[in-house]
Amino acid sequence: MNDGMSRAADPALSADRYAAMTSTPPIALVHEWLTDWGGSEDVTRAMIECFPQTDLFATIDFLSSKNRARLGTKSIKTTFLQRAPFIKNRFWNYLPLTPLAVETHDLRNAGIIFSNSHAFAKGVITTGQQLHISYVQSPMRYAWDLHHQYLEDYDLDRGLKGFLARWIFHKLRMWDRQTANNVDLFLANSRHVQQRIWRTYRRRSRVLYPPVRIDSFTTQEKKDNFYVTVSRLVSYKRIDLIVDAFAAMPSKHLFVIGDGPEAAALKQRCPANVTLLGWQPDEVVGQYLAAAKAFIFAAHEDFGISPVEAQACGTPVIAYGVGGATETVCDVHQSAAPTGLLFHEQTVSALVDALEEFERVSNRISAQACRAWAERFSESAFKQSFTALVNDAWGCWKADPASVEPKILG
Repeated sequence: MNDGMSRAADPALSADRYAAMTSTPPIALVHEWLTDWGGSEDVTRAMIECFPQTDLFATIDFLSSKNRARLGTKSIKTTFLQRAPFIKNRFWNYLPLTPLAVETHDLRNAGIIFSNSHAFAKGVITTGQQLHISYVQSPMRYAWDLHHQYLEDYDLDRGLKGFLARWIFHKLRMWDRQTANNVDLFLANSRHVQQRIWRTYRRRSRVLYPPVRIDSFTTQEKKDNFYVTVSRLVSYKRIDLIVDAFAAMPSKHLFVIGDGPEAAALKQRCPANVTLLGWQPDEVVGQYLAAAKAFIFAAHEDFGISPVEAQACGTPVIAYGVGGATETVCDVHQSAAPTGLLFHEQTVSALVDALEEFERVSNRISAQACRAWAERFSESAFKQSFTALVNDAWGCWKADPASVEPKILG
């Protein structure tokens, strides 16, 4: 974990910064859009809990009353998109208007601005008197890294509509890179995203892993004879690859928890040893994670919260060894206290080989090691680091706005 500067690390400088923090200015937090609850919403919730005076802004808000209450904020300020026709179910149709919507957020009363960004939130308009800290889940994936896959998945890679889609994304990339100048300090949710921030914006950043609800999961040492995966059923999560791997191993059993647009296609290709459970409440998810022999993860993710949740249950992870998984899973061949096994090709044969190898080496992985590693990604670790970073950044800002990035990032 990359923690914020501490007084012990730099006593003289930190004294000045903390003196500058005698009164915390008004704070605004800009979230992308509030439609479903996920890892990004957990980050926003944790930020608000660190600074309860925060005002929350989002392009749209269609959270359930239960989930909205979890944010612990009195009101959420939205944009003109909230009233757009069919916006709740057809939000992606309004993608070209989202940059304009974000720029309508009126943040003039804030001294500090947080943006929790995976697409547009960092593009808010700021003034020279405001400190803007952007926590980046990912640079805009469908405009950058996953651009061609996105066009193929949505049949936008040919013809007139394909040309129009490419033109729109070209404009979005220009806007995305330009608005990086509105940010004073970038925080990345993993080293993988840190690299992407540099490649996309040519800006340095600091890694702060997102909060995982470790305390919500119970460690179980005795495991049942099945495997599990938990995911939204969308193409890039590669649940199809996992299902096909188990089709080649009929003696092994897999449970798939989650729902999404790929559900019908997956149901058609499921063999008898694979069970699709659909969406399940948190309590049921926790039971399956705790009892499983291992958690399977085949996606190329920027971080990946589910593998950490599995390890919090004392369950090893078999993961595609690219992206965030290389930071959240300790490979059995590389670590003295392993928590799983990484495979290095996103293919059925590579996963089959990994499953067979796991069963040979699983006795080297303990539930205690999995839980201990997961603790590094806890909510308390996130909150402590985030609070320290904000305090230090504000102290630097009060002394010299140009010093924030160099002094916080070293």
